[in-house]
Amino acid sequence: MSKSVVITGANSGIGLVTAIELAKAGYEVYGTARSAEKVASLEEAAAAKGATVHGIVCDVSDAESCEKGFAEIAERTGGGPYAVVNNAGTAQAGAIEDVPDDLARQQLEINLVAPARVARLVLPGMRERGTGHIINISSIAGRMSVPMMGWYCASKHGLEAMTNALRVEAAASGVKVTLIEPGSFGTSIWEAGGGSMPTSSDPVYAAAYRRSTQVTSSDSLMPDPIWVARTIRLALASPRPLARYLIGVDAVGGAIAEKLVPTAVTDTVKGYVTGLRKLPFVGR
Repeated sequence: MSKSVVITGANSGIGLVTAIELAKAGYEVYGTARSAEKVASLEEAAAAKGATVHGIVCDVSDAESCEKGFAEIAERTGGGPYAVVNNAGTAQAGAIEDVPDDLARQQLEINLVAPARVARLVLPGMRERGTGHIINISSIAGRMSVPMMGWYCASKHGLEAMTNALRVEAAASGVKVTLIEPGSFGTSIWEAGGGSMPTSSDPVYAAAYRRSTQVTSSDSLMPDPIWVARTIRLALASPRPLARYLIGVDAVGGAIAEKLVPTAVTDTVKGYVTGLRKLPFVGR
């Protein structure tokens, strides 16, 4: 019998690619999306690639929707899935002072609170069976913060802290917990993040927003997310998965730089890259 895996936010980007990858590898895949229309699109996209993915309507940021969706999954899997990939996420762009409270809370709700909510729903079944695997999709932003994406970075820092605690808490029950930390890959989250840029009367911020929007909208220049999907498949298949998987040259390089390079230096580089600081030989 194939193992069942739930992937949240499976209608696009890393979620969709992972759903197809795991379905083709023999897993019984359930993919969640926020609406019936998105679920239909998910199932059609998977079928077009020769894969079967069972769509479930579930808005992970809504507790009632989440409980209903995972109750349906539990019924269809005979008590709950073997594994969950907490992939659903969003990227709120903007300087800290330009992002209002409601958008900051929404960022934390989707990227941090929702994965914990999902874990609470699936852990009792996993504990009863004495096996299971929870995979949380973080980011290199979980290790290093970048200007103009502070709230996104905060949500991923928090996700990493929560996951580190959960990994130890769940181990005694036979449940594995893994972090996936991709760098920049070609997914719609960056385009959406660029589209969430606020406006600013500050000319320095305004210029940085324009620069960031141009960079994040160029997802065709970023690596294919299939490498993230294959790493998730590797982690699921491993009897002893790593606690963390860094994926991408920029992720590995960023993690090394953040650990070895003095903060004053990395702060300066980030300022120049985002346009918040001007190079000494460039006129203002």
